[in-house]
This record gives sequence, structure tokens and C-alpha cells, in this order.
Amino acid sequence: MSDQKIPHVTAKRLPLYYRYLEKLHAIGKKRVSSAQLSDALQIDPATIRRDFSYLGELGKKGYGYNVNYLLQFLRDFLKQDEVTNVVLVGVGHLGTALLGYNFYRSHNTKIVAGFDTDPAKVGDEIEGIPVFSMERLKEVRELHNVEVAILTVPSSAAQATTNQLVEAGIRGILNFTPARLTVPSHVRMHNIDLTVELQTLIYFLKHFPADEDPPGLELTESAKEQP
Repeated sequence: MSDQKIPHVTAKRLPLYYRYLEKLHAIGKKRVSSAQLSDALQIDPATIRRDFSYLGELGKKGYGYNVNYLLQFLRDFLKQDEVTNVVLVGVGHLGTALLGYNFYRSHNTKIVAGFDTDPAKVGDEIEGIPVFSMERLKEVRELHNVEVAILTVPSSAAQATTNQLVEAGIRGILNFTPARLTVPSHVRMHNIDLTVELQTLIYFLKHFPADEDPPGLELTESAKEQP
């Protein structure tokens, strides 16, 4: 099935299912029910069943889901055997932390280069990842076949830097700046506003204690939003 027909909120949850199924597979678990997945991931079981229904007949009533089959299906569907190279632009405190992290839990996503305008940072390596000047962005993008960039520059430089990314051929941008940026229609941008996420968390802590979560509220709202 084409992933174009799957709701965005479902697509965001699929990697969560995949990571948990990997854990079940590692301990030898053969099958799992939607109720067990619900308990582990704090997602309503009806939502889980609906998510999987978009992908086809993956389970059986009264049996649940075959862990090995579902894991392989999601691996193929999410293209987990393909490595996606990513670049990071803006090697400040947050950018440096992300370079150090470098998706250590993922086997198919890797930051291959960092970029910055500070001459003192250009030429350095962070956790083995080289830092280049922005002038070499297109060259490095083509060398590593990169389509995705993580943006961690100051807000004042965010739009100009985004324009450079688009000109270099980047098609997807994960924006960690508070700025709301303009991109052409062929470029997809996802915004990660840490301040908003923190304020949302504090709000729910004050108004909905953990044992009184409203139906559908889950640990990561942006990743597990109800359809």
C-alpha cells in the first residue's frame, strides 16, 4: 500500500511500533495483542488496530499479531534497511548535542556532516562527524546523497539558511528554531518547538495528573496525536 494513503498521525506512530517490536523480538516474544501494545506504548488499542488496518490484514482476532511478521512488514514498509544520510546546520549547543547523539538507536538514519558559519568550528570533528563551511553544502549533499537537513541555527538566520538548503537541493528540513519558515511546495518542513512542547507538558501536569490523563493523551503529543 502507498504511504500516501496513510494519515500523517498514523505514519508518525509506525516507528514507535517498530522500535517496540524490535524489543519483543529480542526477548523471543512470538505474538502480541493490541492491548499489550497499548499498555507498553500508552496508545489506545482501537487506535493501534486502526493504524495497522491501513496497512492490510496484519493480525487475527483472538490471536493478535505475529511479532516476527509484523516487524519484517514494518521494516520493509519504513525502509529500515536503507540508510538515510542527514546533515545538521548550526553547530551551537543544541547542534553539538545532536551531533553527539547522532540517532544512536537508529540503524537507518545517520548525520554525516555538520555546517556552520563560524570559522573556529569549521574543520573540527564532533564524535567523528566533520564540520564544514556553508559554501560546501551542495558539494557534501551531492557526495552523500543527502535530502534531509536538521536546522539548529539562531532564529535571525533561519530563513536565509533555509533558502541556502533549498538551493542546495535539500527536500526535507527538521526545524528546531522557533521561527516559522517559508519553503517551496516541493520541500517538506517539520517544526520542533521545544518551548511549546515544554509548556504543553507543564499544562497537562497541572491539569491532568498522570493517573488522570484524558483519553487519547500520550507521551509524545507530536508523534502520537489522535486522528
